[in-house]
Amino acid sequence: MDPLSEVLSLTRVRGAVAATLDAGDRWGVDVDDVPWATFHAMIHGVAWLAMDGHPRRRLLPGDLLVLPRGQRHQLLSDPGTATEPFVRLAARQGLTAGGRLTIGHGEPHTRILCGSFHQDAALNAQLLTLLPPVIHLHADPNRPTDHVLHLLAYEISGARSGTDTIRDRLLDVLLVHIVRAWLTTTETESLPPSWLTALRDPLISEALAALHSDIARNWTLTDLATRLTVSRATLARRFSALVGQTPFEYLTNWRMEVAARRLTFTDEPVGPISRAVGYTSEYAFNRAFTRVRGMPPGRFRALAARAERNDAAAGRSIP
Repeated sequence: MDPLSEVLSLTRVRGAVAATLDAGDRWGVDVDDVPWATFHAMIHGVAWLAMDGHPRRRLLPGDLLVLPRGQRHQLLSDPGTATEPFVRLAARQGLTAGGRLTIGHGEPHTRILCGSFHQDAALNAQLLTLLPPVIHLHADPNRPTDHVLHLLAYEISGARSGTDTIRDRLLDVLLVHIVRAWLTTTETESLPPSWLTALRDPLISEALAALHSDIARNWTLTDLATRLTVSRATLARRFSALVGQTPFEYLTNWRMEVAARRLTFTDEPVGPISRAVGYTSEYAFNRAFTRVRGMPPGRFRALAARAERNDAAAGRSIP
């Protein structure tokens, strides 16, 4: 599995449709800060985005706007239009998750699909926090995101058998295409080094894929360089510059992410988990896990189990 697919799977990034916004004339919605990524897909019509510290953006049919850090922002029919808090509008109309919110004056002529992407905060491996504050993908009939949005628009246009399942799967696909499209832009050049921005570099992308393909292997720099037909010095220099870690710092951290996932969601003993992530000595694994996670595996598992029980008791069981 490639690095992006593995991180998406491990961190359990999932999409959800918050509402479909049908708007007429003279309207404005104020969306407060949220601890997850938000997105707005322009199905048809025109809108404006206003957000502190960023220039206003005009959103046209087919545009996709993603706010990976969930900052407060306003959606407007025109710049300077008065706004009303989204939560107040939703409460007044009795909006349920994924429902339809009608705003503005006159017949609706703008439709916006509003949703979110949530990531498991208990895991260290990150995706959404590595993205810039704003991603604006303009409509492009040749871009896969446009095709996914057309399918989403169809699914939300009426109740059909299997709509919820299809919608959820399409949101997963949409996120992958968003990241792919963003990686082709120049915005990645101004961001700090990370495994995500390093995917733009063919050599380092291949190196990451190799490490992910066999995390239990006793990798050496020579092994990795030989596989990539590049010198050890070139590989070490470029990997550290683009990822921000050495290959083996990255591998160790990823191993601990996989181990943390197994400790949280399986009953496997620590011994088999340690061998699965490349440690023949359980003692060495315990030391590495404690160094990265700040606690030994047994304590981590106990705390994770307690958190899961608390979530289940509160009606928020982990899928």
